[in-house]
Amino acid sequence: MALSVEGIFLILLCSLGAMAVAAREWDGKIVMPTEEGSKDPQPTEDGQRWAVLVAGSSGYGNYRHQADVCHAYQILKKGGMKDENIVVFMFDDIAHNRHNPRPGVILNHPNGEDVYHGVPKDYTGKNVTVNNLLAVLLGDKKTLKGGSGKVVNSGPNDHIFIYYSDHGGPGVLGMPTNPNLYADDLLKTFKKMHEAKTYKEMVVYIEACESGSIFQGLLPKDLNIYATTAANAEESSWGTYCPGMFPAPLEEFDTCLGDLYSVAWMEDTEVENLKKETLRDQYMIVKSRTSNHNTYKSGSHVLEFGDLKMKPEELDQYLGYDPANENVTGPIFLREYLAIRLGGVEERHINQRDADLVHYWHRYHKSKVGSTAKAEAELDLMRILSHRMYIDKSVDLVGRLLFGVEAGPTTLSAVRPDGLPLTDDWACLKSMVSAFELSCGELSEYGMKHMRAFANICNAGVEPSKMSGVAAEACAVSAFGSGTLQIPTTGFSA
Repeated sequence: MALSVEGIFLILLCSLGAMAVAAREWDGKIVMPTEEGSKDPQPTEDGQRWAVLVAGSSGYGNYRHQADVCHAYQILKKGGMKDENIVVFMFDDIAHNRHNPRPGVILNHPNGEDVYHGVPKDYTGKNVTVNNLLAVLLGDKKTLKGGSGKVVNSGPNDHIFIYYSDHGGPGVLGMPTNPNLYADDLLKTFKKMHEAKTYKEMVVYIEACESGSIFQGLLPKDLNIYATTAANAEESSWGTYCPGMFPAPLEEFDTCLGDLYSVAWMEDTEVENLKKETLRDQYMIVKSRTSNHNTYKSGSHVLEFGDLKMKPEELDQYLGYDPANENVTGPIFLREYLAIRLGGVEERHINQRDADLVHYWHRYHKSKVGSTAKAEAELDLMRILSHRMYIDKSVDLVGRLLFGVEAGPTTLSAVRPDGLPLTDDWACLKSMVSAFELSCGELSEYGMKHMRAFANICNAGVEPSKMSGVAAEACAVSAFGSGTLQIPTTGFSA
């Protein structure tokens, strides 16, 4: 019996589990304790600050990623960084999107100001590519294809800040144009930068599902790089300021305005004296907020990697300094009793991979019955749900065909011990994904969750050539087995 749109959506939402909260607003301050053995770093006066900001998605359902990046730009500008030292990657299809109730404006907070104005259009649309991103980091203008031509032209005394916000999966970060960014390629680039002495120290913040897998077992401690991630190697990150949740965006918005880890570091930055707040302080504050104060009911495990000796350094070396916060005397810590002050109303966030479903559902729900808008929203919702079912079933069948009915699911979901990277053979992983997509269509943002499965197939010694035949069979069964779903051959966005 066919299910209605409402029925399918409610069944899917039931699988999300309970969503709990952390409160956003606070009053008062709590000074963070310092760790034993901390040093008293001296601010670096020589050298320059550089920043690379990357929104790796497109489509109005992913509004929050470009909002995050635009907000980060405004923070850096307020901190005194020059435009020529800030490189921005974003598809730039949100501010003037037909679904945006405030044309030309992007918000990153329900009561926030426009963060879109003044943002450099360095690499937009089809120019938001892995090739251009890595070329920018390496300062390699010859390899660039399109865009402003701006690169990180840094030297041995400079500090670099990299911030990325988008969907991800085990070992991979999404990009709005194929291919996606694999962890090994990013780490190879970092090592080349270190060998070329194009920076003194670097800080990397990554907002994405399974983002811990980008550095786990891969980022050495001797590259002068300190990195934090929104999630560990096995969990999703979270969207926030979403319709139907608390706190919600303004009534006219039907999409999430931000991501939890991202707004945690940015909203902390905006109220702190960055000449006194350290990397360690911000890590602890962001970790608490992103985990819902260690409850993890609708939060994730913020992790840190690389050169942890950098933690006592002040943030102004990377983010600049806002003179308006000069009188702030110590790090501000979110008070955990705020839920009580809010009368028991809990803040709710949404799993990053399901944030787009909230957008599509609200578009459908708010549209007038019988209208073209409602029919369009229903089609979009059914397409995305169908694609998810198709990808999930296809990957599962690949595992069963390769390893047997019982061993398949276990093999695909196996997690390597802590400290080991996702795979030792990244070339195999990339070939395996290509072989699957050749028969089954793009994995899409949602399908990146299955990257661990493809890595485990490589780890089990299966040759990519074998994937072609198996994927063709599995995807044919998934597409036509039930006879009820119309499956798109590629991902899509609205």
